[in-house]
Parts: sequence; structure tokens; C-alpha cells
Amino acid sequence: MNWLTNFVRPKIQKLVRPKEVPDNLWDKCPKCAEMVFHRELEKNLSVCVHCGHHMRMSAADRLKMLFDNGKWTEIELPSVPADPLKFKDRKRYAERLKDAQNKTGLKDGVVVAHGVMGGINAVIAVFEFDFMGGSMGAAVGEAIVAAAELAVLQESPLIVIPSSGGARMQEGIISLMQMARTTVAVDKVREKKLPYVVILTDPTTGGVTASFAMLGDIAIAEPGAVIGFAGVRVIEQTIREKLPEGFQRSEYLMEHGMVDMVVPRHELRNTLIQTIGLLMHKNPAADVVAMTPTARRRKPEGAPDAAAAPPDPTVPDMAYDDR
Repeated sequence: MNWLTNFVRPKIQKLVRPKEVPDNLWDKCPKCAEMVFHRELEKNLSVCVHCGHHMRMSAADRLKMLFDNGKWTEIELPSVPADPLKFKDRKRYAERLKDAQNKTGLKDGVVVAHGVMGGINAVIAVFEFDFMGGSMGAAVGEAIVAAAELAVLQESPLIVIPSSGGARMQEGIISLMQMARTTVAVDKVREKKLPYVVILTDPTTGGVTASFAMLGDIAIAEPGAVIGFAGVRVIEQTIREKLPEGFQRSEYLMEHGMVDMVVPRHELRNTLIQTIGLLMHKNPAADVVAMTPTARRRKPEGAPDAAAAPPDPTVPDMAYDDR
């Protein structure tokens, strides 16, 4: 009886007992609600294989996707006071910071790294949305300033990838000051005539949008990303009108001139390499031909004959040619 109880029964129970499946093997797409196997999702760069929805990526995954061979060097960021206002709501701000640090393994919501993209040195500052919603406090402001200074020092393009709910309320006016500091920082990059490119991801809102996120020389957005200052519900309640379909989405903003291009995640690396390559290439592909002041121009329709310069057979017609 003991043999049956202690040996046979456990063997049978082990065969028929359902196996425990970890909860993190499948991810549910927030758009189409389909379940995607985690390895398939990782292989597809966190893009849903069913509907193409672009899910959020961690900062480390974005750096791995963009840099050559997935290699980069992360820089040490300046230290800032952890809880300058001793803020407390339902929970102390210091405790919220510790929870976010334990969850993400980061000190704050931005990672700054430098490396090579397509043979071009580049500096990238990427937000981590899982760190308190990627909100911008003093530490994030210091990170953007440090990234800009590093880009100027290395004479490299600066690429910023925000994913943020805006300014961090627990730091009050200190968080709002970062809007001005980050704006001045990216201006230093421009003064050195270095490219500043922003990759707008879901979501990019609040004080981040109102500062450095919309100042890029080139503004690239991922498909379907929410980009704006205030939320749709707040705007509708304020103006008491229904907003257009797709308002504040990447595609809507590109149609209205606020975004230069919407690029799927699989094409983002090649697009970035091509963009910064063109912006960093200072020498033209061919000799520049100076135009002579005697070039004959076609007169505008209705203009008197005296408006046309004497013809020069060695110079082709240029302006006012509406053919």
C-alpha cells in the first residue's frame, strides 16, 4: 500500500497534472486583442504580426535595433536630488522612484548611449516608458543636456526617441524648468550645424512635446503613435467640439505638416542611416556651377519686353519657364 501511495500515485499524477505555463509567454495586442507568442513578437520588433500595431519597446531593445551589431556604450548621467520637494500623495515620491528603478533596472527614465549606425558615429537618448510613464524630471533634463553636449564633443548627430506622458508632477516647477533647459541644449547642437533628429513614439505628450520633441531638424514618427500636448478628452471638454478621427495620431500629423515622415519600425534603422548620412555629408556629389549674372530669363506673362535681359546663347533658360 505504501508503494502504491508513495511511488505509483505520484507518477500517475505527474503524467495527468496540467503543466504550469508562465504568464509572460504570450502578449495581447492592445489594438486587435490577438495573442502573440513572446518570441515571435520579439523577432518582429514588438510589432503585432496580425494587425501591424506598434507596441512599446524598452530602451535597451531600441538601442539594440538601431546601433550596428547591437553594440553601444552607455554614458554615466549626472546625479540629481532624488526627492527635492519631499513630495507625497498616496505614496512617497522616493518610494515610487525605488519601485521604478527595481522594475526597469534604470536610475531614471532616459538612457543615453553612443555608438555607430551605418558607419556613422551617433548619440542616442531614448526614453523608458516603464519608468513612471517616461515622465520628465530633473534627471531626464540632465540626460538630454548630457546627450547634446556629447554630440557636440564628438561632432555626431543627436537622435532623441521620446516616449513620455510629459513633465513629472512630483517635481513641480523643477520638472517644468527642464523644458527650457532641453530646448537650449538642442540649440547648442544646431549651432555646431549637427543634425538633430527626433523619433516620435507612442506616446509623446505634455511638456516633452512642448519642448525638445518638436524641435528636430527631421521629425520621424512611428505608425499610430499618439503625439500631442493635452489629451483628446481634455481638448474636447475645453472647446466643446468633437475632434476629427485619428486626431493626434502620426498619420494625421504628417498630413497637417507637423511630422516629416511616418516610418514603420522595420524600416526605421535604414531610414535613420540614410537621413543622417545625407545631413552629415558636407561635400556635394558634383561640382557646383556658378550662375552668371547675364543669364537670360523668360519674362513673366504680360510683362513688357524690357523686363527680359539680353539673350546669352551659352546659358540655358532658367526662371519663369512654366512649360
